[in-house]
Amino acid sequence: MLSLWAASLAIHDDEPPFSTATTMYNTIDAIPLGDVAWESFSLQYNGVQPAHGNVPSWMEAEYDVWFRDPRTLVHNLLSNPDFVSGFDYAPFQEHAGGTHRFQDFMSGNWAWKQAVCSHYHLFTSVLMFIVLGFDC
Repeated sequence: MLSLWAASLAIHDDEPPFSTATTMYNTIDAIPLGDVAWESFSLQYNGVQPAHGNVPSWMEAEYDVWFRDPRTLVHNLLSNPDFVSGFDYAPFQEHAGGTHRFQDFMSGNWAWKQAVCSHYHLFTSVLMFIVLGFDC
């Protein structure tokens, strides 16, 4: 996977941030965990089960879902001084030499379409809630 990333960056004379998977994993492991606690809940399927024959095991199993509070995570991300000048809050398109340059999520076609097409207002509303809905 890193070789694909490196190849995509080579087109623009950019260097990949990690030379090996081990380097990447070590960098990830060095990230401070922050103050957002893990939370969990359990769930299980409660729909119609087959009347005859074997019931699939997933229909009877109980599953634990682990998560961190998304609001607090996004708040911490937006208030992180490391992102002061490098965080894209709105979709954008960048073109160089007639070619659309894809850099991150907000430079992609999907994000752009969500913001500029009239039938994609839900995405824009969600982004505005995330960006403006915090008491910073």
